[in-house]
Amino acid sequence: MNRFIPRDISWLSFNGRVLQEAADENVPLSERIKFLAIFSNNLDEFFRVRVAGLKRALIFSDKEAKEIFFEKPQVILDRLNDLVIQQQQNFDHIWSEVQAEMVKKKVFIKTDEELNKKQQEFVKLYYEEVVESNVIPLMLDDARHISYLRDKSLYLGIAMHKTDWEYETRFAIIEIPTHDNGRFILLPSPKGEKHVMLLEDVIKYNLPHIFSYFGFDTFKAHAFKITRDAEFDIDNDINTTLVEKIEKGIKNRRKGKPTRFVFDKDMDSTLVAFLIKKLNLSKKDSIIPGQRIHNFKNFMDFPNIFKSEKLPLERRSFDHPDFAGRQRISDVLVKKDVLLSFPYHTFHPIIDLLREAAIDPDVRSIQITIYRMAENSKVANALINAARNGKEVTVMLELRARFDEKHNLTWKERFETEGVKVLLGIPDKKVHAKLCIIKKRVTNKTIQYGFVSTGNFNEKTAKIYGDYCLMTSNRNIMADINKIFTALKKSKGDLSQGLKSCKNLLISPNNMRTTFLSLIDNEIAEARAGNNARIIIKINSLSDKLLIRHLYQAAAAGVKIEMIVRGIYCAVNQKKFKIPLHSISIVDEYLEHARVMYFYATGKELVYISSADWMPRNLDFRVEAAAQITNKKIKQELIDMLEIQLKDNVKARILNNKLDNTYVQNTKPPHRSQVELYKYLRKKTK
Repeated sequence: MNRFIPRDISWLSFNGRVLQEAADENVPLSERIKFLAIFSNNLDEFFRVRVAGLKRALIFSDKEAKEIFFEKPQVILDRLNDLVIQQQQNFDHIWSEVQAEMVKKKVFIKTDEELNKKQQEFVKLYYEEVVESNVIPLMLDDARHISYLRDKSLYLGIAMHKTDWEYETRFAIIEIPTHDNGRFILLPSPKGEKHVMLLEDVIKYNLPHIFSYFGFDTFKAHAFKITRDAEFDIDNDINTTLVEKIEKGIKNRRKGKPTRFVFDKDMDSTLVAFLIKKLNLSKKDSIIPGQRIHNFKNFMDFPNIFKSEKLPLERRSFDHPDFAGRQRISDVLVKKDVLLSFPYHTFHPIIDLLREAAIDPDVRSIQITIYRMAENSKVANALINAARNGKEVTVMLELRARFDEKHNLTWKERFETEGVKVLLGIPDKKVHAKLCIIKKRVTNKTIQYGFVSTGNFNEKTAKIYGDYCLMTSNRNIMADINKIFTALKKSKGDLSQGLKSCKNLLISPNNMRTTFLSLIDNEIAEARAGNNARIIIKINSLSDKLLIRHLYQAAAAGVKIEMIVRGIYCAVNQKKFKIPLHSISIVDEYLEHARVMYFYATGKELVYISSADWMPRNLDFRVEAAAQITNKKIKQELIDMLEIQLKDNVKARILNNKLDNTYVQNTKPPHRSQVELYKYLRKKTK
């Protein structure tokens, strides 16, 4: 038996849990559609990054590849291909069931062949007035080079013929302009019904008009898409800046090698072969025949036409009780620590604190790390307002947050235009820590406060991501945040010296892994001595070999280990364990994103919140921060919330060696942890 599950196999198991949510008839129909969209979007990114990486690794030696991937890349790729096809078949079955449920609710997705006369007239006019200017047909032939096909786009592959034409069928492709026109069109509908049409079907209906110059009378059009290698390397050219390298990388990403070709199984076979040839794909590549609809990620924006549905969770976030009055946020933090639990608590205190600082005459400076921002970020706008008001504002903006690079470059330019000092990190490590420190001067005394978070400072994702944010004026934490920013400002490569002096925050790549290893070792020693020993780990991903091996040693010694791991899980239960690893994954309405570590520590109960998962990339190649929770009330609150999640028997799946996503089942009353967390936190406001 392998001692580790390859991370990419494990990741597909996670996406299978997303698909389970789409299959669950107890989930509202609109949410089932969204879970199908999330599954599709996840899979796209998986092929763009992970599958592409495995293909690049085919040149590695077996020893080198196994050290990184836990198995030979070709073995993983072969297994992935089988699993993806199996999951796609499952997806198609679930989508058929969802459509049947939509019909019961009088919601119909109409094809180009199912329109009544009124709808036909509407679709013709809609195309001419709204869509036509964005449609550019491309004729195909052997002699013509096929122009660049976009990675995230959807295409129609069209086979055209004339009944009395002696020549062979002609081919063309059209990029579906979803970026300009959206994917869904609401049609004139009979009373009590809702008819929706996909943009590609609007275009299909108008093909005789589009190609009227050629006189074709037979058209067969089917959707397809390609997925490209999205990784790009930051080269070591000292004559170019990091910004120039990222700009170059974004351009090169557009030309990445295709890693997947997905097409409607009913597409003309000659056209399929032609496209495969032009894209330089081989049998080793992922060539996947599918159903009629592709780029299902767009269904996250499916029209809100299920208004009668009752959502299972209370959607309204509420104020933290410590911020329920009219006190300024900063005045509260000077007196006490506050833990925000998103999405149950509102994100407003974060924005309000920054807005207060922007206009407070006593505030001198704001320093903050930013990894991913909302489209029109209120956080960023508050920082700009602070700079306009004469505050010294420093933003550590991680430009290399994957797929957000272009967005971040735009913000960099805007920040600098407004007088914000922008730090761009260091060449070989991403800055992923979630930190903020605000300094004010009152009667010759410096007051410092801020926050440490497990997730991004993003008001949009805070509504759907489960995260924790510790708002505090703790002097020890503030001292370490200061040291981190000083190191980032001075560093030209090696941060380790500047970060060595941090005494309270655990920092990667300096001491986070070694500290957690030591804490695991302490629990092992206690278990061997016959004392109570317990570890609870809540993270997104577990793939670090050294930490997993220590957990194995702990399980063999008799330490009670419980883990809540949303995504990648590479550990394997073994016969030698005195107490098997008890590991679950919770996939529900909100995305579990928080990282929390608990160690019994002879009854002292040490609790940390962290920005880092237990993966080599987080612990070796990123700047991350973990904060120990010293406030007794907050520490107990976090322990309570871990216990609530460990009791989940509705949305929790067992992470076993088979990765078969079996739901936790017991004779206890139903316990859905996200609902119970809402009740637990809401009760504290009364």
